[in-house]
Amino acid sequence: MNVIERYIFRRAFIIFATALAWTLAIVWTTQVLEQIDLVTTNGQSVLAFLQLATLILPSVTPEVLPLAIIIGITQTLTAMNNDSELAVINAAGSSRLTVLRPLLLLGLGVSIASFLIANTVDPYARQRVRELVADARANLVTAIIQEGTFRKVEDGLYLQVGERRADGTLGEIFVADSRDTKTELVYYARNGRIVRAANQNALLMENGVVHRKPADGDLSIIRFDTYAFDLSLFASQDEGIVLYPKDRSIPYLMNPDPNDWHFQRNPQQFSAELHRRFAEWLYPLVFSLLAFAVAGDATSHRQARVHPILVALGLGLLIRWMAFFFANEARQEPAYVLAMYALPLATAAVCVFCIATNRPLAPPQAFSDAVAAFFERARARLMTLRRRLGGGPRIAEGDA
Repeated sequence: MNVIERYIFRRAFIIFATALAWTLAIVWTTQVLEQIDLVTTNGQSVLAFLQLATLILPSVTPEVLPLAIIIGITQTLTAMNNDSELAVINAAGSSRLTVLRPLLLLGLGVSIASFLIANTVDPYARQRVRELVADARANLVTAIIQEGTFRKVEDGLYLQVGERRADGTLGEIFVADSRDTKTELVYYARNGRIVRAANQNALLMENGVVHRKPADGDLSIIRFDTYAFDLSLFASQDEGIVLYPKDRSIPYLMNPDPNDWHFQRNPQQFSAELHRRFAEWLYPLVFSLLAFAVAGDATSHRQARVHPILVALGLGLLIRWMAFFFANEARQEPAYVLAMYALPLATAAVCVFCIATNRPLAPPQAFSDAVAAFFERARARLMTLRRRLGGGPRIAEGDA
């Protein structure tokens, strides 16, 4: 690469890395919050939660890379156009390839990174996540017996232990069971302990009462000396970790185990996931072309009524939605596998045509006018609201 190409590559890479950082942070945070119950409900340590949060990163990174590349390149070209750098490069006699080559190189590098992450790191990370969650579920009996904590064991079943004593016994036990919609049960016991018999755990409560309230009857109170509450349903059943097609490596997807439960239920899921892996990595490179087709012209930015980054990002989101739709449908209908490859290739072909013919990729003029009018009306209403909020009568000092 010459000096100009290295400058463009460095500038685009910095903006891409910045866009990737905040986009990945947003998506990663939403995914992590879905697993917060590992700490709040299952009583796992913060360290286990942080390990789980780290393992989620390889899963969300390939999904975010295409959008980050389109934001990075479009913003780079927009800034260069505003600084008249694109016009200067054209006036110096350099071809459009001088600008396009470093951007395609960046897109190709991101595509390769996406492929490697999705097919080496991600399957391992997903399997580790399954193991961590399985371990958390297996240790649920120990997790729910925590002093002074009102815990949700499952839907309709809550438990609280007021005291855990040094000798292993429990005190002030409260259990609320509304899993049966016809009858609500509330248990209270002064003492209790965890006992194990026939490889099953039970909460043995002593000196307590049961409040039984049928949906269509009166409340009844039953006192007991001892009462055993079965906890075996919440312990590990040693059924192993269930792995889905997304958790598998490419060699496994190409030659799945015939005894795999998911494969026996729907073999097409494995084929669809395999083809999704082979198609998804193309999008960063394709979106590099898309960003250049939208924002690579030296005069289109100032003439356009809609900002290029909005156009590029809107098209990118639409294409990604179509890709997700085709991948989901391909799990049931093999015909959609062809569409999974056709979408990125067709997008690349349209972008190459626009670049070769010096036609900026832009929405129809009527659509641009409608979007511009919408934002203009929104801006006018905002200014009116600001004047109303800030232009009211003021109280003079002598009237106070």
